[in-house]
Amino acid sequence: MIRFENVYKSYPGGFEAIKNLSFYLPEGQMAFLTGASGAGKSTVLKLIALIERCTRGQIIVNHQNLTRMPERQIPYLRRTLGIVFQNHKLLMDRNVFHNVALPLLIAGFPRSEIGRRVRAALDKVNLLSKEKCNPITLSGGEQQRVGIARAVVTRPSLIIADEPTGNLDPALAQEIMRLFEQFNQVGVGVLIVTHAQSLVDKLGYPVLRLENGSSSSDAMLQADSTVQFSYE
Repeated sequence: MIRFENVYKSYPGGFEAIKNLSFYLPEGQMAFLTGASGAGKSTVLKLIALIERCTRGQIIVNHQNLTRMPERQIPYLRRTLGIVFQNHKLLMDRNVFHNVALPLLIAGFPRSEIGRRVRAALDKVNLLSKEKCNPITLSGGEQQRVGIARAVVTRPSLIIADEPTGNLDPALAQEIMRLFEQFNQVGVGVLIVTHAQSLVDKLGYPVLRLENGSSSSDAMLQADSTVQFSYE
């Protein structure tokens, strides 16, 4: 679950990327975060993962108050999150297996558990046969699926994805979205930043639109002063 309460994010020089943003994403919900370039979408994901901290307001993720979280606890928070990047951020000098295994190695999982989990994750994204390949030999869609396998190998309760279909053709984009739907169907929360309006319209999940760092009030459902994701 994710709750933003009157959140601001300012940068040196006075630029406000996020302005008084409040919304609530219930546990196990899948939703989209949309808006024009520069609206603050990626900043929202950075705040959720504590890559950056908010300037004012309160953020609750998986029942943990991020505003008060000490630095030493941040790695434990991130183990409850699966983070998917638009440009994959794969290690090109390591094969697919080792790319997916990286979060488990960092977390100190035993080798036998790592092998089992990595192969289960690769099987879920239909890449088990590619475990010994280097990412450079894979297509863009396959590289993105490796990134998704790496994000889910720790069995997170929440996946956040930043433009995961931005560099893919429509058919591959639909394939990636189906993967997110499959994870959501087993109870994993999913928040996806996307410009792909046609996919958003087709899938029919809740949508939060940002405009200049704030929620678009005419597109939202209001409840107890908290912006809820709207269904479109």
